[in-house]
Parts: sequence; structure tokens; C-alpha cells
Amino acid sequence: MSNAKEKIEDIKSESKSGNENMKPGRMTINLGPSHPATHGILENHLILDGEKIEKCEPVIGYVHRTFEKLGENYTYNQFLVCTDRMNYISTPLNNIGWVLAVENMLGIEVPAKVTVVRMIMSELSRIIDHIISMGILGVDLGAFASFIYMFNKREKVYDILDKLTGARLTTTFCRVGGLERDIYPEFVKDVKVFLKEFPKILKYNDKLLTKSRIFYERTNGVGKISGERALEYGFTGPNLRAAGINFDVRVDNSYMFYDQVKFDIPIGENGSVYDRFLVRVEEMQQSLRILNQLIDNIPEGSYHADVPHIYLPEKEKVYTSMEDLIYHFKLIMHGIKVPPGEYYFSTEAANGELGFMIISKGDAIPYRVHVRRPCFWFYQAYPELVEGGFLADAIANMSSLNVIAGELDG
Repeated sequence: MSNAKEKIEDIKSESKSGNENMKPGRMTINLGPSHPATHGILENHLILDGEKIEKCEPVIGYVHRTFEKLGENYTYNQFLVCTDRMNYISTPLNNIGWVLAVENMLGIEVPAKVTVVRMIMSELSRIIDHIISMGILGVDLGAFASFIYMFNKREKVYDILDKLTGARLTTTFCRVGGLERDIYPEFVKDVKVFLKEFPKILKYNDKLLTKSRIFYERTNGVGKISGERALEYGFTGPNLRAAGINFDVRVDNSYMFYDQVKFDIPIGENGSVYDRFLVRVEEMQQSLRILNQLIDNIPEGSYHADVPHIYLPEKEKVYTSMEDLIYHFKLIMHGIKVPPGEYYFSTEAANGELGFMIISKGDAIPYRVHVRRPCFWFYQAYPELVEGGFLADAIANMSSLNVIAGELDG
């Protein structure tokens, strides 16, 4: 990368001095988006020879919000708001990953109802995240109709999130020890409506994109990466599986009840833009399959564990019970005390392995927090995927990777 940066500077100086020996058709451009007033800042310095990319130098760091450092100053429940703002496309997956990590540190077990509801929200979130990747990929290649159809159903999931959590985007969905609140009365009905309607849109999307000759020729064989090379870069999730590597945290390091539901792991062959697209399409089918197994089997019971030293007691009890008042006071004033030690826990987020490394000294706030965010790892491979290809293919590559700027830099 340093060589590319040096070459860019050489070309810039040649351009300024008007060197007549500069190769015809060669130029440097910035490939965005790099809007200074938004979170969507992905700057790439490209050296072009005509329409072909000779060199690519990604630049990250514009969205640096120090959420890992904030984790060392927030309590374990307060840090949930930071996880919302990592991958803001599928926030419940981030929330669930964090609380599972902390619950693992504490050694507590939540009721079965909590686990099933978390799994339902995880798979709904996986679907809406994949819709973003597929929809934007279609738009970037000129296929706008698919985007509209898919996003119409994506809004239905946001309606469910809104009713369940009171928010559509930054949900802060869970709490250590359970959920923020119980599911609302129409929750099962609303999810079933989505499960009935969405497969029709997926089938229509198959006609619009998967079987489109133009889409196929624009994506097949573009941005290829081998499984071995993907592993060297640290790929996980759909981008790794598209390269032919069968790895899914839900299966290989199972958590919640994923070992009790039936689903398949789609695997690609060439690691190209088209493979990444197909893997996400099939993953949505498998998420629907998981949801159909869960939605009629939500157990009765509480929406949180019986751990008053960890989960805040209900307000009515605080007003009437001295014991609950004391627990409430201690949690608000002193927080959750996690045993000293080093912990790591990972889940299968929509873009791959989402891991939380936490060091505790027994205080109410973590001593150190480090997040293994999926996008950071495969974005570093971007130059290798686009160099030697056309400028138009660079856009398709970015969309197929599904790079979420909010989780790029900690």
C-alpha cells in the first residue's frame, strides 16, 4: 500500500509539472463516497489507465468514533448504544453479540423465551442486512426495480422493530440478562405475515437479477478471490463462504439454540461478485427456514433471568419492595460487577464473525474492549479485488462486499 501511495504522489507531481512524458490516458481519482457530512466515508485513491485500475489505495479512519475506548468508560449495559452504531443496518445482531459475551463472562443462563426471541430478531436482522447489499448492488449496476421491491418488505421488519423496541434503526434491543421488554401481543402475527409475503419477493428478485443476462455478465468472474487468499485476509461470513470455505459461527461454534434448528450453509465456488450475491440470496432462504421453525415455538415465561443483581427490577416492585429498591440502587450506583479475567465471544453477524474481546478487573466498567468487526477484515482486500479490472467493476465489488463504514474503524 505504501508503494501505491508513493506512486500516487509521483503521478500528482507529474500532472502539476505538466510532464509531457506522462502515459496517455493515465489519471488519479478519488473513489467515494466521501461526503464530509455523512457516515458513508470510504475514500479510495485510484490510478487509472483509461478505464482500467492500475493501483488502489483505500483510506480509512474518517469515521473513527473510538467506541472501543468508550467501552472502557461505559457500564456493560450503556455500551449497547455503541454496538447500535457499528453495523447500523442490522443493530439487533450487534446488541445480541455484546450481551451474549457479557452473559458468558457472568456465567448466567437466560430463559428459553429470551433465547428464541433473540434468534428470531437475529435472523430478521440478517435478512434486512442482506437486502441492503443486494439492493445496492442492483442499483449500482442499473437495476433499480429490485431495490424497490426488496426495500418495501424490509420496511415491514422495521415496523416490527419499531413495535418491539420503540426504535427502527438504533434499537438497543437487549439487556444483560434478558430483553429490554417483553414481546408485544401481535409479534408472532406480524412475523408470520412477513414470512408469508417475503418469499414471493425473493422469487421475483430471482427473475429480475439472478437470471438477468446483463446482471450475470456484469458480476460473474468479477472481483474473484480464492478461499485460501480470503482466509489469509481474515474473511468470514458470506464473503468467505462465497469463496468456497464452509465456516459459520452458528454451526462451528454454536450458541443460543442454533444447534437445535435445521438450516444449510450455502457455499460459493469462485469468490466473485456473483457468488457473493448468490450466497446472500440463499442465506435469506435459510433464515426464513429458521424463522419458520421458531415462530410457533416461543416458550412461555419471563423476558429476563431471575438475577436481580444483574437485571434491573421492575419499577412497581421498586416502589413496594425494600429488597428490590436496594437492588435497583446498587445496579444504578455500582453497576454490574463482572469477575476479573479475559474473555472473547463471537457470533455470526450478517457480514461475518462479530467478536468481543473484554478484559475485566472486576469493576462496573470493562478495563479493555476490542471488537472484531467483520467489515474491517475484508475491506483490506479491496485493492486486490479491483486492481487490473475496470472502474465500473470497482463499484460492483464494493457493493458485493457490503462494507458498512460504521464498523470499519473502532
